[in-house]
Amino acid sequence: MGRYYSGDIEGKFWFAVQSSNAADRFGQQGYEPNFIQYHFEQEDLEAVEEEIANIEEKLGDKLKVIEDFFASKDGYNDKMLEEAGITKDELSEYADLGLGIKIRDCIKENGACSFDAEI
Repeated sequence: MGRYYSGDIEGKFWFAVQSSNAADRFGQQGYEPNFIQYHFEQEDLEAVEEEIANIEEKLGDKLKVIEDFFASKDGYNDKMLEEAGITKDELSEYADLGLGIKIRDCIKENGACSFDAEI
């Protein structure tokens, strides 16, 4: 069970870490009927790349720690995160970074990116 997004990009929101409106931070506001709709255009690419850079800067050296942590794990729990020195905020930022990268790559490949996010 979980909340998914689908359309030009697809994925699953991180449980208890990432909100359904996580894509708002990349420059578009979603529309909420029973799900949140997003549509990014080529002119949104700069804002998306800027927010990706902001997240990478905020995470700093911790980004490599998180990447290494997930490269060696199939799953995780709070204790494992604590032992690795990864906070919930850093985990949330990392999850949003992954979403932002998918949005950026989709815009670059297709000229636009549309998807629906479950609430």
